[in-house]
Amino acid sequence: MEIYGPLVYRFGRRKGLQDADATDLSQTVLTEVAQCIDRFQYDASVGRFRNWLMVIARYKLSRLVKKQSRHTGSGDTRVLAMLDAQPADDEFERHWNAEYQDHLFRWAAEQVKQEVEERTWRAFWLTAVENKSPSEVAAELGVSISRIYLAKSRVLLRIRRKVLAVDESARMPE
Repeated sequence: MEIYGPLVYRFGRRKGLQDADATDLSQTVLTEVAQCIDRFQYDASVGRFRNWLMVIARYKLSRLVKKQSRHTGSGDTRVLAMLDAQPADDEFERHWNAEYQDHLFRWAAEQVKQEVEERTWRAFWLTAVENKSPSEVAAELGVSISRIYLAKSRVLLRIRRKVLAVDESARMPE
């Protein structure tokens, strides 16, 4: 729930769903997963859990959009635009994987943020995410440049470990 619920919700929002519809999509997908998880056999050679989840999310998104088109009439331009906007399989998978990677990084970062000192976190965030120079951040935080590099390295290592604990195949930026 903590990792995949928000992922499905954000994915639905990026696909044009309203807040309530994206919430419904998340609940529907996670309910389906809960009902089927006992039959799920993880085999890395067959596929990843997130790919299985993507198939469920895509199917449920398609059903939701079709259901909306029945309720609003087939001439509703918003619903027709949503149906037309559904990408081909490869594009859908690229969107899903990008959303997954982004979400997994943000989830792990939030976990690590709670574990480190504020100054260490700021040093990491300002250099790694906001792309400020180490010298600029060192001056802002009143520490040496070497402490900025050390903080960034340590926080990134912790984030990587959290990500890999959830998904061994996840890609992390260097």
